[in-house]
Amino acid sequence: MTNANLRRALLSIAAPILALFVAFLLTSLVLMALGDPVKDVWITMLSKPKPRQITNIVNGAIVLYLSAIAVAVGFKMNLFNIGVDGQYRVGSFAAALFAGQAWLPGVLNILVAIVVAMVAGGFWASIAAYLKVKRGVSEVISTIMLNAIATGVVSWLLLKVAVRTAGSNAIGTKTIPESSQLEGWKLIPGASNRVYSLLLLAILVGLLYWFVLGKTRFGFDLRATGSSETAAVASGVKVKRMVMTSMIASGALAGLIGMPLLFGQDHSYGTTFQSGLGFAGIGIALLGRNHPVGIAFAALLWSYLDTQANGLQIRAGVAPELVYIIQGIILFAVVIAYEGTRRLDIRLEQQRVAGELAAQRAAVRDQEGAVA
Repeated sequence: MTNANLRRALLSIAAPILALFVAFLLTSLVLMALGDPVKDVWITMLSKPKPRQITNIVNGAIVLYLSAIAVAVGFKMNLFNIGVDGQYRVGSFAAALFAGQAWLPGVLNILVAIVVAMVAGGFWASIAAYLKVKRGVSEVISTIMLNAIATGVVSWLLLKVAVRTAGSNAIGTKTIPESSQLEGWKLIPGASNRVYSLLLLAILVGLLYWFVLGKTRFGFDLRATGSSETAAVASGVKVKRMVMTSMIASGALAGLIGMPLLFGQDHSYGTTFQSGLGFAGIGIALLGRNHPVGIAFAALLWSYLDTQANGLQIRAGVAPELVYIIQGIILFAVVIAYEGTRRLDIRLEQQRVAGELAAQRAAVRDQEGAVA
């Protein structure tokens, strides 16, 4: 590894560490200003999780990882797919509706339902892609609007096909057959609960993301278009086609977000199905710098904070919503830290180049002096 690459690697590591330190400091100041017990909060947040909590952290990270990868595909193209949450809802509902009919046996039902989720999520994202390519509508605006529409459409359709749970006001689609329910794995010693079986899906998605974007012509064209649309056009890349393909791919991946929950936990889509996952993915993709490994660590951190926040009210007398403040500060801090390290890297590179040029000029002068 060259000195320049080593420096960039160290700066990349320093940025999130600096962001976490800033988040710790600012959150402590907020707690002090509100008169809350700073020490008790951090003892609770930083305490060692129990085996059951560790499983919850891993399961939460699996879902958040899929969400962040879906967002990162758009980010690599310089597209801000804010509609991942809506695409996730549409994909999850479609998959649950299909799987609940039990038209196919066991694992085959799961595999086809996953394909259905990807098709539904990709279709919903294609609306925003079409509006951008054909009408020049910003994907930020269209995807935000489509999130609201997706919520309404799915709620309306859910009422049409709903099965009401006995003794509860919750409604949902038909429960998927037991042969298509995934029991999970006992990966955490001492835990009574299990890690989602579709951890394998998250790993596969991460590997494909790394390979396609980093090792294929399509990935190069996508990154080139995101870096400079003008340069991409000059090199023969069909930009409009890339926009359509990237947005649909992002939506298809968004459709996968709910699959671990559907097959490993809830077994139907209903009013209690987890929400807000798409928006969390935006923050995690930023924190992980759109890199599959960085996103994995960011997802684990995000899930850790969510899980540890459950004990804040009991053990520290503080509302668990405090974790949203911590996560928000981390995002602000990491954006600032990444920009700061980027500028520092540029300045150090300029100094290195200037030093090399000065050394070359000095060597030329010495040679000229020797000849004279």
